[in-house]
Amino acid sequence: MLNVKRVVLRSRPGKDGLPVPENFRVEELMKSPELKEGQVLVRTLFLSVDPYMRCRMNDDTGADYLLPWRLGEVVDGGGVGVVEASKNQALSVGITVTSFSWPWQTYNVMDGSLLQEVDPEMVDGHLSHVLGAVGMPGLTALLGVREKGHVTPGSHQTMVISGAAGACGSIAGQIGRLDGCERVVGICGSEQKCQALVTELGFTAGINYKKGDISSALREHCPAGIDIYFDNVGGPISDAVISQMNPGGHVILCGQISQYNKDVPYPPPLSEDTQKALCHKNITRYMKIANDINLLYILFLFLILQVLETVVNGIENMGEAFCSMMTGGNIGKQVVKITD
Repeated sequence: MLNVKRVVLRSRPGKDGLPVPENFRVEELMKSPELKEGQVLVRTLFLSVDPYMRCRMNDDTGADYLLPWRLGEVVDGGGVGVVEASKNQALSVGITVTSFSWPWQTYNVMDGSLLQEVDPEMVDGHLSHVLGAVGMPGLTALLGVREKGHVTPGSHQTMVISGAAGACGSIAGQIGRLDGCERVVGICGSEQKCQALVTELGFTAGINYKKGDISSALREHCPAGIDIYFDNVGGPISDAVISQMNPGGHVILCGQISQYNKDVPYPPPLSEDTQKALCHKNITRYMKIANDINLLYILFLFLILQVLETVVNGIENMGEAFCSMMTGGNIGKQVVKITD
């Protein structure tokens, strides 16, 4: 028998919509590691917490591609771990594996078809990066900018990224710069984050939306207007950005974290003024989600980009890490280290 710690959804957020660590409960129990054909026993190394998970805390996620977490049941998300025992011919003991549907447990018996093998050398041993820069967030950023941003080298384009110090935004801005944007401006929630964007990631400027007037700051740092907007937050920040976009611009809808605590569908409805701006300026707005891992994209990301990461230790801190991420407590990808 194995001693297993797991995290279950204890309650849904209250009337104010704000998640709290008490919405989660850590349980400890003994479980049999007995395997059926095709299954493996995995030990969890790292777990991911991501903004989209807030939607899964509701009875209705508001998105047809997301299932809600059930009360009293183990929650799941991105994870990476090592195979401890196997009855799957394709997955041998000792290999590293990842999944988008990894239960928040220290040990899991999983169907091998849900797992993808990871070569630790590919990420230079930084296995947590599988959940960030070379995982779903990094791929979403890369595919969003490459497929929907319409970056044209030499055309003096300006890109703005909201939530720029987060997992997706920090990667999207670097890709925009590398692909040829003349100016890359990030919006985030602290001076420390603004400094990291410029000094560590090569952004042209960082705007602290909690300090001063964001519209004035955008006019200062985007004097020729905005051509591409990578939107992670929605709400008033996005309204301010879109109001200063140039005709024929492109909005990449990656996330709407400012709206996730509200009882609205996804994507949330736009203000009337913003809808008019999109229409009158012929600005396109795309939603981009990466659902699969492509090895070439992974290698590209890891080899050329700087990776920011915030790591919390211990499965008992999953709820704290999730709530901190939802209020901007992280710089880069937020992950939780479960075991060594």
